[in-house]
Amino acid sequence: MALYKRGEIWWMNFSHQGRQILRSTKTKDKKIAKLLFEKIRGEFAGGKPHWISIDTVEFDDLKRELIKDYKKNSRKSLERASLSVEHLSSFFGCIKVKDITSDHIDNYIIYRQDQGVSNGTINRELSALKRMFTLGARQSPPKVINPPFVPKLKEGPPREGFFEYEEYIRLRDLLPDYLKLVLSLAFFTGMRKREILSLTWDRINMIEKKIILKNGTTKNDQGRTIYLSDKLYDAILNQKNTRDNNYPDCPYVCFNAGRQIKNYQKAWHNTCNKAGLTGKLLHDNRRTAVRNMSRAGIPDTVIMKITGHITRSIFDRYNITSEEDIRMAADKVEALYKDKQVSTISTI
Repeated sequence: MALYKRGEIWWMNFSHQGRQILRSTKTKDKKIAKLLFEKIRGEFAGGKPHWISIDTVEFDDLKRELIKDYKKNSRKSLERASLSVEHLSSFFGCIKVKDITSDHIDNYIIYRQDQGVSNGTINRELSALKRMFTLGARQSPPKVINPPFVPKLKEGPPREGFFEYEEYIRLRDLLPDYLKLVLSLAFFTGMRKREILSLTWDRINMIEKKIILKNGTTKNDQGRTIYLSDKLYDAILNQKNTRDNNYPDCPYVCFNAGRQIKNYQKAWHNTCNKAGLTGKLLHDNRRTAVRNMSRAGIPDTVIMKITGHITRSIFDRYNITSEEDIRMAADKVEALYKDKQVSTISTI
């Protein structure tokens, strides 16, 4: 807590609830500045709302409000939001909020596009920025007045990557042991990455051969039950034996040396390159699982319950028709007439 000079004007500097307060006393008289300093500091300490100059609000102030909002509401996309904030901070971090204009936002978009970032990723970052402005405007007193327009870019078509079964086998055999079950769970069930890496043994019923995802543990907070195929059951049973014999206290189904798997991307990408599957993502297995279940004749409503899709529009983005599906459709039509005799009518 201190008074200090900027030029001839005295400024106050103190901490309140983890936030650094910097305020001009607007006076050259140290005695008056000291009295004002004690008054304002006392009002903050007593919980009395105090006017915050819009001119003093920095980007970091809004950044803290966004992260706090995500934590307060236990939003599962906190990690994604934190990453978006990191990129936004690298561009806007030195700019006062009042000085952020539409031109600044347009320049940020071009800056990220020049880095080769997709419009979809940039849209996630712009959504975080827009949320910052919204939260800032809702503060009492407000930290944002007249926020700038935040555009939304046109995104490309949804990703269409799949894993064919032979590709799955090739990659599985080359992956480090700790990632083999991660791949198998994704391929056969379509579970999301976070659902797989946070899966614990108490959610697996080895007797009834099923995974029970409880309410609040999934992306949409809705629980669901997934029954295990024989191959997947055997893989999980083998993992359980490994865990019981070596890491009995590890609660996670997928683990690396008895600990939850956190960073796997480097090993994943290196193995994909080695397997001739450059560019494949773990998430491609979710799309693959939807396609495989659809090919097996499972109704879409049942597939949606297994994979945890709530809306039809999002499900349809995963249930993409491949060229092989179109070829199979032609084969099925051909089969309808394969054994039929074609009669001809002769004319006289």
